[in-house]
Amino acid sequence: MAEAETFVLTGRDRAVLRAIRAGRCQLGVGYAPVLVIDGFACADSSAGHRLVAAGLVYPADPARPLDVAVLTEAGRDALGD
Repeated sequence: MAEAETFVLTGRDRAVLRAIRAGRCQLGVGYAPVLVIDGFACADSSAGHRLVAAGLVYPADPARPLDVAVLTEAGRDALGD
């Protein structure tokens, strides 16, 4: 039987989630979504994919190449909102 993966929320992940909560981020579509913070691509190129895969951030709308990043309920819970 395969074991479920455990997602460990790092300090960097928390900082990105706080930036998303503040409305400072955009998310691009694709397998590895591009995360843009304050108009600049996030230096952690896998952050967008990791947070979407963990269910903390809604996936980007495929009809929009770059859309506002939005926290899921789990993402808000992770920040204690």
